[in-house]
Amino acid sequence: MNMKKHFYSDLVSLDTVLVELATLNLTSEEKKEIEELAHAHLHEVILDAILSELSVRDKKIFLANLEYDTHEKIWKHLNEKVENVEGKIKNAADRLKAELREDVKQVKKGSR
Repeated sequence: MNMKKHFYSDLVSLDTVLVELATLNLTSEEKKEIEELAHAHLHEVILDAILSELSVRDKKIFLANLEYDTHEKIWKHLNEKVENVEGKIKNAADRLKAELREDVKQVKKGSR
């Protein structure tokens, strides 16, 4: 599956979660749909973590840069406006990955 590269793609990955998802007894269509949902949820979690750190004016600048997919401008702006932005992105992603892994564990437990 070829997912869109986001400004944070080099920083976080869902690979470990996707490996665990692959162990579930799902059709390829179901797996694809769940992977897409996981990536969309990751995107939302990261955007929420970032937007909660920015002023209204800085949110507008960030969202404009995001709309035009200018990764260099996004990172320059975030590094100027958010202390430890990479750490905050990684923490938000790690929390989501833990939730997703727990969900997979629950599905496995329920399907026995």
